[in-house]
Amino acid sequence: MTRSLNYSWGKLTIHLLCLVIGAASLYPLLWLVASSFKETSQVFVSAQSLIPSLWDFSNYTKGWQGFAGITFGTFFKNTIIIVCSVVVGTIVSCSMIAYGFARIKFKGKAFWFGTLMLTLLLPGQIVQIPQYIIFYEIGWVNTFLPLIVPAFFGSAFFVFLMMQFIRTIPYELDEAAKIDGCSRAGIFLRVILPLIVPALVTTAIFEFYWSWDNFFGALIYLGQPKLYTLGVALRLFADPSSGTDWSAMFAMATLSLIPPIAVFFFFQRYIVEGISTTGLKG
Repeated sequence: MTRSLNYSWGKLTIHLLCLVIGAASLYPLLWLVASSFKETSQVFVSAQSLIPSLWDFSNYTKGWQGFAGITFGTFFKNTIIIVCSVVVGTIVSCSMIAYGFARIKFKGKAFWFGTLMLTLLLPGQIVQIPQYIIFYEIGWVNTFLPLIVPAFFGSAFFVFLMMQFIRTIPYELDEAAKIDGCSRAGIFLRVILPLIVPALVTTAIFEFYWSWDNFFGALIYLGQPKLYTLGVALRLFADPSSGTDWSAMFAMATLSLIPPIAVFFFFQRYIVEGISTTGLKG
């Protein structure tokens, strides 16, 4: 009886501790949402209070108007176009590359796979200047192409993730498909892809988050306001020379968080499944 009671108190303590940590983690988000309904002059005056003394819904209207006649609808559209294109490109390229490394024997396979993995150690800042020069020379600056096209050439992290999934699939399925007359492409499309759906969804979710949050890439390649993404557009609210409309900025920041949060809650079971089986090898 005493042992059972101690076990119950232990579980209760752990749950309370998780609630406290969760509340502390969510506080900045709750403060952001609450501040989006406050007047700009009251955002930092009553910063400790989450509940606004006067609810100002006009912040969303002012924020949505955007800048220079360009509404935030345009910024949302630009972001969605870039993110969806990058996600598709990453899934297509990484799944094909992973299948090649996991199932096809070719000369220098170990060398090229090792080279691919070594790129994970290369900081992204190192290639920024060479990439910018290349994209400038071919006339891609001030277009979405520098942000989209590289995704169609694979990513080492996601290639490795999908390879681990493919290795858990029995090779006998490939042999059975060959007997039935399937080509390499048929095996890939009809056998492999349906069985690595968790890896594909996990890749899509992570790439969605990283692309949605790609502020630096959009900042250096997109110079025209009509091409700006949400991250760059939100930065325009800050004006050190006159004043920053914090309430409108927080209102649009709150709206920009809705798609990532919705994606997480809708696909969270795939994230857990994808990460938990990444290290398995058949």
